[in-house]
Amino acid sequence: MPNDFFNGRPSVDPRIYAYQDTNPQYDGLLKVGFTNTNTFERVSQQYPTRRPGRLPFRIVLDESAMRDDGSTFTDHYVHKILRQKNIPNPSGEWFKCNVNVLKSIIISIKNYNEHLSDRIYDFKMRPEQIAAIKKTSNYFQTSKKDKKTPRFLWNAKMRFGKSFTAYQLAKKEGWKKILILTFKPAVQNAWEDDLLLHKDFVDWQFVSKNNLNFKKVNFSKPVVCFGSFQDYLGKNKAGGIKSKNEWVHTINWDCVIFDEYHYGAWRDAAKELFEAEDRKEIRFSEGVGIDYFDEQNLPITTRSYLYLSGTPFRAIESGEFIEEQIFNWTYSDEQSAKISWRGDNNPYLSLPKMVMLTYKLPDSIRKIAEKGEFDEFDLNTFFTATGQKNSAKFKYHTEVQKWVNLIKGSFEDELYNNLKMGSNKPPMPFSHYDLLKVLNHTLWFMPSISACHAMKNLLIERQNIFFKDYKIIVAAGNEAGIGVKALEPVKKAMAEPLNSKTITLTCGKLTTGVSIKPWNGIFMLRNTSTPETYFQAAFRVQTPWTVKNFDGKSPNEEIILKDECYVFDFAPDRALKLIADYSCRLNINENNPEAKVAEFIKFLPVISYDGSSMVQVDAEQILDMAMSGTSATLLARRWESALLVNVDNNTLSRLMNNKDAIDALMNIEGFRNLKEDIATIINKSDLIKKIKEKANSKDLTKKEKKELSDEEKEFKNMRQQIQKKLIQFATRIPVFMYLTDYRERTLKDVITQLESDLFNKVTGLRVKDFELLLSLGVFNSGLMNDAIYKFKRYEDSSLRYMGYSIRQDDRVGLFDTVIKKKDLMKEFINNPRPK
Repeated sequence: MPNDFFNGRPSVDPRIYAYQDTNPQYDGLLKVGFTNTNTFERVSQQYPTRRPGRLPFRIVLDESAMRDDGSTFTDHYVHKILRQKNIPNPSGEWFKCNVNVLKSIIISIKNYNEHLSDRIYDFKMRPEQIAAIKKTSNYFQTSKKDKKTPRFLWNAKMRFGKSFTAYQLAKKEGWKKILILTFKPAVQNAWEDDLLLHKDFVDWQFVSKNNLNFKKVNFSKPVVCFGSFQDYLGKNKAGGIKSKNEWVHTINWDCVIFDEYHYGAWRDAAKELFEAEDRKEIRFSEGVGIDYFDEQNLPITTRSYLYLSGTPFRAIESGEFIEEQIFNWTYSDEQSAKISWRGDNNPYLSLPKMVMLTYKLPDSIRKIAEKGEFDEFDLNTFFTATGQKNSAKFKYHTEVQKWVNLIKGSFEDELYNNLKMGSNKPPMPFSHYDLLKVLNHTLWFMPSISACHAMKNLLIERQNIFFKDYKIIVAAGNEAGIGVKALEPVKKAMAEPLNSKTITLTCGKLTTGVSIKPWNGIFMLRNTSTPETYFQAAFRVQTPWTVKNFDGKSPNEEIILKDECYVFDFAPDRALKLIADYSCRLNINENNPEAKVAEFIKFLPVISYDGSSMVQVDAEQILDMAMSGTSATLLARRWESALLVNVDNNTLSRLMNNKDAIDALMNIEGFRNLKEDIATIINKSDLIKKIKEKANSKDLTKKEKKELSDEEKEFKNMRQQIQKKLIQFATRIPVFMYLTDYRERTLKDVITQLESDLFNKVTGLRVKDFELLLSLGVFNSGLMNDAIYKFKRYEDSSLRYMGYSIRQDDRVGLFDTVIKKKDLMKEFINNPRPK
């Protein structure tokens, strides 16, 4: 059992204090200071020559300097507000005020009500932020000659600093009018704070629903307009633009930024995340009056688009963006930068390392929730609950109580507690010493609102006395608040986070777009099939948590309160499959799936209890788990997926403008009129856009509505026809793989192996034509790589099971070819290179 993932937490207690000096010259003055240690000891250090037994000072205030959300403030911040309120400050840290005034200021700071008008942020850009701006700016500059509005995607994990970096990009590009549309309005605070509190954006204006009104905007200075996609692009009853938002549609924006893009553009991901929430929450997350997002028919004009997402799987896989339109910054990139940083002031040092612990539950617990062909443990079934609020109860109350006993180390089971296990007995969250020290505040991701209430009711029952010190918050349902309002009860329960304990129960709220520093662990207690939902929730606990150490040698020294954070999962098969999915789909710079997984778990180690021992899982084991429970038929169907080919307008335009690519496809039966078909699709797209723009200014007539409907049907039908033809081509690739002797692992293997004539006969394309179509984004190489790898991995496993070797012809694979082992020995071993 690995022991180096549980580092605990340093002992620290940030305090704001004030004392009076008994010397008459300090009469009426208070010295206001900060310490991370004992207040009396800190003040005593300031009087090194005091007489024994006599105190020349009197401490009149000693308060925590930590807010409920885990953030801290120092005496410098208090001094700044005291001065702004014109409280006399004869020297240094001495102020002429009474204790009650000082207390009220500290309370206002804790509640973010201090209304400090000057700018308090002065942090600089990190290397990856500078790189993102450079790549994006270069792409926008080179795209000016194109007729199409340029689009760029930041595939950047949470904590990248998207708002700050986007504003810096705006400064570099000279943008004066920026529109930010988000699918998650709860992220407004981050966008607003970075603009109004950072010294780099003096005189910039922030317009929002509850902030500056557009009528008061000075358009001679930069303006940022922030709003929800569902509000600004939602329709009125007549199908037009809401009157209060007409001004947004009259401005030619320099850039439109889509934040949290993985939501509105991909409805199924949003629905899964909020499927267990109330209807109002679903409407809030997806928007009202939006049928489907398509920026090509967007009723807003702009010079450029910027898309932001931490999990843009579908956007990448669909070919919506090609490599030159994407900047990547993944969790692996972040943790690698943290390790490789040289010198002082490591900007990544405070970013916690994630550790995943998965547990196979004892048979006596899991048997009631096993279902399906492969007897998979179903979390949603296990935590099924009925009733509301105080009457909510789990269907399998006894088994869930056993699970509660298990996580606190008091579950009695002969097999689970077998003494032969020795040191391999799994560390449970609320019994393992090192885990118990840091898990004061955890998030539990439940299947439903009823399950959240049922869990609270269970934890406060008499037998669960262990949890009496924990404040349990149900962040689910209407009463918990919509969007960011659901944060308030959580923060309130975390008063003085170092000295309090909380458990937050949710089935969707607070799992995206929020940062709560004290959360140190998440329990994944619901099914989810998408890595977007899983990792958006999991990364909530990776928010850095630090305090300034003003008692240290350096005034800028930080104490890190969270070195590691933890993900606990009790459905190991599901967890490992999602890790394979997440790491393979998000890393587009690597073709080998095993290398992708290996890199990811290097920084997010997975420690799994399989029922007999607790071990760290490697990449091969994860991929084997991801492949279990599948079949050759299911894998073959991957080649019929619509995601394998891209037929959006941008891709079709690139294809139509490339004569060689068009000629290559038109040589294949069924593509004879391809160029004309593409031109028709693009023209109809423009026509549909014009009709919809007209609908924004007035109601359409019946004739116009029918025209719009007919055009859209024909438009979609023609696009689908091209899509089906391209998919038919893609399905020929597995046939080619069966016919060739070479064991392909990636798409590069397919298109660079030696049997090019065979490839041409089977597919109808020459290898160089296929490579050209890949470069234009017509085929999705990432998904093809995944399909090829899994197909061959399944085949290899079958051969090994039957006792056959998979090393056909004794060949060795190199970067872009294969040679026989005897030739390798002859070339590189028998004839070594001279030194």
